Amino acid sequence: MGKKRIISQSEEELLKEKDKLESALKKEVKVKSPLRSKEGRIYIFSSYNNTILTLTDVSGGVLSWTSSGRLGFKGAKKATPFAASKVAEAISQAAKKLGIDKVNVFVKGIGSGRESAVRSLAARGLDISSVKDVTPIPHNGCRPPKVRRV
Repeated sequence: MGKKRIISQSEEELLKEKDKLESALKKEVKVKSPLRSKEGRIYIFSSYNNTILTLTDVSGGVLSWTSSGRLGFKGAKKATPFAASKVAEAISQAAKKLGIDKVNVFVKGIGSGRESAVRSLAARGLDISSVKDVTPIPHNGCRPPKVRRV
């Protein structure tokens, strides 16, 4: 097995991404209100194959997103708790750049990266005000098959 490669961005790429995020936030702020809000939402989607984190403002507009595949993990390594913690670190850095320090977390899915992503967000210094599980649950299930006639 080869070494794990985690893609790291250069300083120029980070500055370009920061400018893009700030311009998106300024556009959002101009439309909504003159005051800049320091609250946001983080949506964690954890499946058997990947972990995706999305940072939004309070009204639901996407500010940033990242996934374990975007960070350079491939194959079965994308669904590990380690990859989910790295994704949470990346999204917390984006939140710090945007000035967001208080977040509500919404978790969806049944993958192995759910808890590790939330723990990593808390460890990186974000103030988590609530954690809510929004995984869809079927109430009655699918229609059963017809009775077999022999």
